[in-house]
Amino acid sequence: MKVRTLVVNGLIAALYIAVSALIVPFGFTNIQFRVSEVFNHLIVFDKRYFFGIVIGVFLYNLLFSPLGWFDLVFGVAHSAISLAIIILLAKYIKNIWVLLVANTLVFTFNMFIIAFELKLALQFPFLLTWFTTAVGEFAVLAIGIPIIYALNKRLQFNRLM
Repeated sequence: MKVRTLVVNGLIAALYIAVSALIVPFGFTNIQFRVSEVFNHLIVFDKRYFFGIVIGVFLYNLLFSPLGWFDLVFGVAHSAISLAIIILLAKYIKNIWVLLVANTLVFTFNMFIIAFELKLALQFPFLLTWFTTAVGEFAVLAIGIPIIYALNKRLQFNRLM
């Protein structure tokens, strides 16, 4: 891995943690609006962002999660699985807008992983928790689509690595 790729991934992980820390109370409950999830859209531009995003999720959950190992396992699994699906889809889909929408839908659907975690850890009702966490994830990622797209026009995410 190139030094530049390591540095960029380190910055992404740090940004994920910093942005998440701004909304700590709303990042771990059955109603989640983790604004830093918008960084998940970076995977659409370059698969090498995978490590920065996953490490950011891991470290944030390690440092701030009241659920301990549950969030380390399930939170990281949710991100890694969802990102891997988008990396696979990107081999067949070349349209950025379609990939951004697909990314939003994949992450939203896969919130069942977080709902399962909250059911195990806090005995929250699974279907209701899946719905509420999915709504939060969808809102953040849907609002993030035009923002990330506009930032890409300026920063060219595919060339930062």
